Amino acid sequence: MRRSALLVPVGAGAALVGAGWQVPAAVGGRPAGQRLARMQASPQFHDGVFHNPVPAGMAEPSGGMMRELIAGRQRRRPAAPIPLRVPDFTQPTDGPRATWLGHATVLVELDGRRILFDPMWSERASPSTVVGPRRLHPVPVALADLPPVDAVVISHDHYDHLDMSTIRRIAALWPATRFVVPLGVGAHLERWRVPVSRIDELDWDESATVNGVELTATAARHFSGRLRPGGNNTLWASWVVTRAGHRVFYTGDSGFFDGYREIGERHGPFDVTFIQIGAYSPYWPDIHMTPEEGIATHRAVRGGLLVPVHWGTFNLAMHAWSEPVERLLASAGDIQVAVPRPGEPLSVAHAPDPDGWWREVA
Repeated sequence: MRRSALLVPVGAGAALVGAGWQVPAAVGGRPAGQRLARMQASPQFHDGVFHNPVPAGMAEPSGGMMRELIAGRQRRRPAAPIPLRVPDFTQPTDGPRATWLGHATVLVELDGRRILFDPMWSERASPSTVVGPRRLHPVPVALADLPPVDAVVISHDHYDHLDMSTIRRIAALWPATRFVVPLGVGAHLERWRVPVSRIDELDWDESATVNGVELTATAARHFSGRLRPGGNNTLWASWVVTRAGHRVFYTGDSGFFDGYREIGERHGPFDVTFIQIGAYSPYWPDIHMTPEEGIATHRAVRGGLLVPVHWGTFNLAMHAWSEPVERLLASAGDIQVAVPRPGEPLSVAHAPDPDGWWREVA
């Protein structure tokens, strides 16, 4: 009995070590020096933090919120395996091509250049490898099986968009890849041993050109924080990508706001938009769009084809798994929408109509 009693804390301790060994590094770095000075000079930065173009907040945690989060009756997971596709990147492209790889990860190909948004290959959206939201489907393709990308673009520093393990692997796999990020996020990458010479750190309305592709950080309505959510000590952004007359818009995470109209006037029209449609809630209406607001965003920025992202891969809110895409299609009207399976390459010029694949597993 004494030996068994001793084994219990040893086992519990091992579990805690397994859950937390990488957490300090995954939390990332703290901006300092020239980086901090540049952040402090931003029009978005005052009172020690970054601010939204329109104030945004979240409801204080309450008993009702926690009950809904834990015991809500929505079907938040698919009832059968999500169908995946293994993309073949050797096939020639006819104009812009995009491959949604799950959640907010998108590979965009423009005239032979490749841009990878918010790459996330880990099993959990968490600083830990054993606790936190877990994938509902595998990544359709191994990171090493992707062709080298010209730039990795990060929208903000939350764990489901900025993953330490994935960033480290990309930096080692493709020595020429650049990392284009909002102000302050470079501190995380530097802690993960990405050389500062490979990082372009931008404020809203600033641009970097990587191998002939112009990447412009544009406004969004969200928040930041690795260790302390809402700490707002790094910036968040949406992104405009232009190359050879083609234009792409990526929302990142954002609530709806009038600034999208200005983005459309300055940078649109767009061949394709990648619009966040999942993880919305009445408890945080300012920082994640509903599907209907996603449609309004697409119209405001003057988009052509709409491809929904930020749904289907992680359970992050109190809505049914397939609800975001169903609501999106119900409100799309005359907007062209494509809903590819994870890993399914999509020619922007020849995008198929949605075939309802998600209904077979919902």
